This record gives sequence, structure tokens and C-alpha cells, in this order.
Amino acid sequence: MVKLRLKRCGRKQRATIYRIVAIDVRSRREGRDLRKVGFYDPIKNQTYSNVPVILYFLEKGAQPTGTVHDILSKAEFFKEKISS
Repeated sequence: MVKLRLKRCGRKQRATIYRIVAIDVRSRREGRDLRKVGFYDPIKNQTYSNVPVILYFLEKGAQPTGTVHDILSKAEFFKEKISS
């Protein structure tokens, strides 16, 4: 099963950026991802998401984790998905 979840990036002891990745459920947090689909910067409160790729993985059955779901909801991703 594939999930959309956060992958930590940046310096040690200070995660400045998280990547939103499509990754196998059995992989660890820093494991090899299938595809990078966006990023989230909690300090600057910025989000970038590759909408076509995220839609592709969601159509194939990928499940976003709770945190990724909240981030995408704040970015109004699901409103775009419903209207499309």
C-alpha cells in the first residue's frame, strides 16, 4: 500500500523542511520514496504540491496520513479536486 507522508529534510536537530512523498507503507520515514510530490515548510508556512501527481496517486489508492491531509486541506487541495 502506498501512502502520502512527510519526509524530514534539513539540518540535524532542526527540520526546516518536510517533503511530501509517495512511499510504501513498510518503509521507514527516511526510506526510499516512490516520488516526491511536494514540500512543506512549517517555519515560513509555505506549501508546494504537484497537483497532477498527487491526484494520480490518490486515484491509484494512495492514502494521505493525517498530517499530510491537514496540510493539503489548508492549501485547499480537496476543494480543487471536488470541482474538477
